[in-house]
Amino acid sequence: MLVTSRGTRRWIIPKGWPKPGLPPHDTAAMEAFEEAGVIGKVSKRPIGSYPYEKLLEKGGKASCRVQVFALRVTRQHKRWPEKKERQTGWYAATEALRFVREPHLRRIIRKFANRR
Repeated sequence: MLVTSRGTRRWIIPKGWPKPGLPPHDTAAMEAFEEAGVIGKVSKRPIGSYPYEKLLEKGGKASCRVQVFALRVTRQHKRWPEKKERQTGWYAATEALRFVREPHLRRIIRKFANRR
């Protein structure tokens, strides 16, 4: 499942800033709900990571390292916090590769698909 970014509308996966006191995998699950309305069982260990330049609201950039966690989706709600700001799309992993532009994220998706 992919979502569009709010700014450039490119296809990405849900991601967000770390939350104090919350393990990274729980933060990932929370972001998946906020950005795409999905809930399910999240892996406690990342399936990969990649570098990312986050554009900040005031025009600056922040160099980040995104940890990617698998989420076995059990439900997509009809309403969620960012529904009006994003599109979601359900794709087979190999099909999702056609939409994702970031080479590092493409590599993680490809590796994940090959493991399954």
